[in-house]
Amino acid sequence: YKEVLGEPCYPDLKSVPEHIDVVDIFRNIEAIPGVVDEAIEAGADTVWMQLGLAHNESAGKACDKGLKVVMDKCMKIEHHRLVGKP
Repeated sequence: YKEVLGEPCYPDLKSVPEHIDVVDIFRNIEAIPGVVDEAIEAGADTVWMQLGLAHNESAGKACDKGLKVVMDKCMKIEHHRLVGKP
C-alpha cells in the first residue's frame, strides 16, 4: 500500500524518511530478528516487542547497538499504567 487511513506506508524501515523513535513489533517471533536488524540499520531509538513476544538474542543485539528494548509488554497497557488514561 502507498497509504492507509491517510497515512503513508513504506516497504521497510530504511525507507521511512523521518527519524524512528519506536519500532513496535506485532509479528511472529520468527520475524523478530529481521525486524530488529532493520531497526538497528534505520537508527531507531527503541524496539518494542508486544505482549507475548520476546527474543533474547535480538534484544541483546539491539542493546549492544544502543537501542532501548521492551519485551512482552503492550504499549497501551503500559501507557494506562503509567499515565492512568485510556
